[in-house]
Amino acid sequence: MLSRLLALRDKVAALAAALGAPGILVVSFLDSSVLTFPIINDLLVVDFSIKHPARMPLYALCATLGSVVGCVFLYYLARKGGEALFHRKAGKHAGVIRHWIEQNGFVGVLIASLLPPPTPFKIFVLAAGVFEVPLVSFTLAVLCSRLVRYFGIGYLAVRFGAQALPYLEAHKLQVASAAVALVLLSYVASRFILRRRHPHQSENSGPGGAGPGGSIR
Repeated sequence: MLSRLLALRDKVAALAAALGAPGILVVSFLDSSVLTFPIINDLLVVDFSIKHPARMPLYALCATLGSVVGCVFLYYLARKGGEALFHRKAGKHAGVIRHWIEQNGFVGVLIASLLPPPTPFKIFVLAAGVFEVPLVSFTLAVLCSRLVRYFGIGYLAVRFGAQALPYLEAHKLQVASAAVALVLLSYVASRFILRRRHPHQSENSGPGGAGPGGSIR
C-alpha cells in the first residue's frame, strides 16, 4: 500500500510539473485535503519561480488558492462528521488541540498553519471543522498564512535560486516566528482600526442615526 501511495505521489508531482501553474493549484488542493504530498507544492513553486521569475506571483497565488480550497473542503468533511477521525489522528493531544482551537479561533488556526513541519496542520483543520470555528474566520486564517508562506518561498526562490529551500530548512523556526509575528501584528492593527470610532459617533448616534433625538430636522 505504501509503495502504491508513493508511486501515486510521484505521478501527481510529474503531472503537476508538466502542467505549470494549474498543476501547482491541483497539488496544493490535494495536499491540503484528502492526500499528502510533503513539500512538493513548495518545490514546484521554487522550481517554476527560478525558471520564470516574472511569473512568481502567479505560482504563489495558485499554491495559495489550491491550499485554501483544500483546507475548506477538509473543514466541511470534518464538520459533517469527522469527530472520530479527529480523535484518531490527534490521539493523546486531542484535548489540548480542542482547547487551543476553541479558545483562540482565528488566531489559533493562523498560528498552527504558520508553524513549520512536522506540525500536523490537518489535525487543526479537522478540529476547526468539528468544533465549529466560523468558516469566515477559518478561511481568512488559512488565506493569510498561505499568502505569507508561498509568496515568501517565491521571493526567496527568485532571490536565492536553488538555495531557497535549504535556507528555509536551516532557519525554519526563525522564519516561522517572523511570519507569525508579522501576521499577528497585521491582525491586531486591523482589529484596532476597525474598532476605533470617532469620539462623537457614539454620543451623537441615536435611533435613526441623526443625533440624540433620532430625527432629521
